[in-house]
Amino acid sequence: MPNEKVSMAQEKPQKKQTESKSWKDTNRIRKIERKKWKEERAIKKAEKAKLQEAAKEALQAAEHQKSQEKPRELSTMSLAVPGSILDNAQSAELRTYLAGQIARAACIFQVDEVVVYDDKNSSSTAKKSTIDDAQGTKVSRQCCVQLGRILQYLECPQYLRKHFFPIHNDLKFAGILNPLDAPHHLREQNNFKFREGVVTNKPVGNGKGSLVYVGLKADAHVDKILTPGLRCTVRLDPQPEGSKKLRGTVVTPSQPRLETGVYWGYNVRIANSLSQVFSQSPYKNGYDLTIGTSDKGDSIDTFESPSYKHALVVFGGLDGLESALEWDEVLKAEDPSLLFDSYLNTVPDQGSRTIRTEEAILVTMAALRSRLNPEEKPIAFEHSEEIAQSSVSTFPQKFTPQKSTDNNTTTNDLSRFD
Repeated sequence: MPNEKVSMAQEKPQKKQTESKSWKDTNRIRKIERKKWKEERAIKKAEKAKLQEAAKEALQAAEHQKSQEKPRELSTMSLAVPGSILDNAQSAELRTYLAGQIARAACIFQVDEVVVYDDKNSSSTAKKSTIDDAQGTKVSRQCCVQLGRILQYLECPQYLRKHFFPIHNDLKFAGILNPLDAPHHLREQNNFKFREGVVTNKPVGNGKGSLVYVGLKADAHVDKILTPGLRCTVRLDPQPEGSKKLRGTVVTPSQPRLETGVYWGYNVRIANSLSQVFSQSPYKNGYDLTIGTSDKGDSIDTFESPSYKHALVVFGGLDGLESALEWDEVLKAEDPSLLFDSYLNTVPDQGSRTIRTEEAILVTMAALRSRLNPEEKPIAFEHSEEIAQSSVSTFPQKFTPQKSTDNNTTTNDLSRFD
């Protein structure tokens, strides 16, 4: 037994010496590994900095090239209709419904501008009214103003109408109108990266932008300082998960169609004569393709459309374009066909003696649709995964869009709007 204790006592120091040597080697190995890790980290950091610098330079080059390039401008389609067609309606309800038919036709054929012109003598005794259009405040005959106001009312998304259209006698029977069902008439559950909104007067820090109501439970915070009550188009930024704030950027009304191809409504312009339809065009070089419609025109079967940037189709009233030309004090031509690039009869061999203006719009636009040749067509809007990925992908929980039942992914539901 004593011998065993001695042997154990002799072994114990050797074990301590072994453990101490092992720890020293381990510490040395760790230092070597730490040094190697730091070197690798420094290399990765340098590579990352190089990549970031290259990406920054590429972005600056792309922005510079983009600034040098001429911005793309889509080809547009405009319609001109006389306000006097409302005077031919037998009741106030029918006047309103007739205006609704014009708005529906403009939306169906993706018209960008509707011009309401006065084809009668605007004498001082005629009943007149005022309206704000795309070019400012206009004074015109009551029938033109009412038609323009109803067209504006139907084009405006439902959640914004109370901000822009107070109770008005021209809109007394607006409840009988069919909705346009336009793509920009979004519901709260619709998930799309663009929305129409109105600038609120809610307080925001100095120089920190504005709050815009876009039809959601929270207002979108934009970086620009805008006048309260102004209507604007907002591109919503993707929201971080768990965030309760919406942020966006104010863009031009044409941007949604440029990026996605989706139709984004029409503008309304008031013209007090046929000549003002041409002279007050919102486009820099005016309309490069003008088409007049009449039963005295050439058959549409022989029409071949040239390429165009901005097209205009003009419709006459009860007495045709001849009456509008006769009342115009600026235009000196006696034949209305001289005013247009093409003067077309869109319903050759018609069975009725007359075709009403609301009918002529539908017939004419349907006949022209496959014949027109715009220079810059919008991209085709499709309900596809690619478009869905470009939409606002992540909302705060209380704004979460509806999920599809088959694949449980966020849908870009624009199939129904109203």
